Amino acid sequence: MATTPIIAAALYEGTYSVGLDKKFVPIGRKDPPLKGTLKLSLNPFLIKNGDQNLLIDAGPGFYGPEDHFSWMKKNLAKHDLSPDDITDVFCSHLHSDHIGGLAYQKDDNNWGLTFPNAIVWVQQSDWEKAVSIDIKDNLRSRFIQFINSEADLNFLNDGDRPYPELSVEVIGGHTQYSLAIYFESNSGKFMMAGDVLATEGEVNRKFAAKYDYDGKKSMQTRKRLTKKAYEKGFTILAYHSTKAPIFRLTDYSDNKGYEIKVVE
Repeated sequence: MATTPIIAAALYEGTYSVGLDKKFVPIGRKDPPLKGTLKLSLNPFLIKNGDQNLLIDAGPGFYGPEDHFSWMKKNLAKHDLSPDDITDVFCSHLHSDHIGGLAYQKDDNNWGLTFPNAIVWVQQSDWEKAVSIDIKDNLRSRFIQFINSEADLNFLNDGDRPYPELSVEVIGGHTQYSLAIYFESNSGKFMMAGDVLATEGEVNRKFAAKYDYDGKKSMQTRKRLTKKAYEKGFTILAYHSTKAPIFRLTDYSDNKGYEIKVVE
C-alpha cells in the first residue's frame, strides 16, 4: 500500500537583528546583524499529511514589525492553502515570536483568529502560567486572554501523542516548559525543538545561552537531541535558521562533529 506523501515546508517570515531590548529590526537575509545583536530568521513550519494541515509555531503576528498576517497568507497560498485550511497549530513554547501569529488585530480593540478552524495545542502548565498574568492594557496579556477565550485550545503534557504520528516531549531549557515535537511516519520523520535547537549552527557548538530559562539544561538537551536525530533519522526543523531551516545530519566524526545536509 502506498504511503500518503508528507510535505514539510518552512514558511519564511523574514530575517531580523535582535538585541537585548528584544526588538526585531528587519534586515536583509544576507545582511549581517547590527552591532551587539543576534541575527534571527522566522520560520513557522507546515506539515501536510493527508487531510491534515499542521503548523508548528505560528510566527510573530502582532509582535513583528511587519504585516505578518499577510505574509502567512502568501506563504500558505504557495501550497494551495489558506489560513482556513490549517487543522492544527502546535506551539513549541509561548514566546511572542512563536505564537503571535495565532491572532491578528482587526483594530485597536478587536482581534481575529488567524486560523479559525484549527486546534491550538499548547503545553498545559505553560499556558496556565501565561493566563494567570493579567496586566491591564498590556498587548500580550490581551492577546493571551483572547486566545484563551476564542481558540480551540488543547493541552499537551510530556509524552502525549495527540495523533498516531505526532508526539511531544517537555524538554524545558529555553523556557520552563519548552516542547520538542516529533512527527514520525513511513514517509517522513521530523523533529522540532523550538529555541533549544533553533539553527543549524547550534548543532556542533557547546554553549549555555544567557537568554535561556536554564542554559545548561538547553545545552545538555541539544546534545541529546542532535544525537537522537542522527541515530533515528529525524529531519530537523530549525525555526530561527536563515540558511538551513530544514536539514539532516548525515555523518559524524569526533573531530568535525555532525555533517549537515540542507533539505530544500
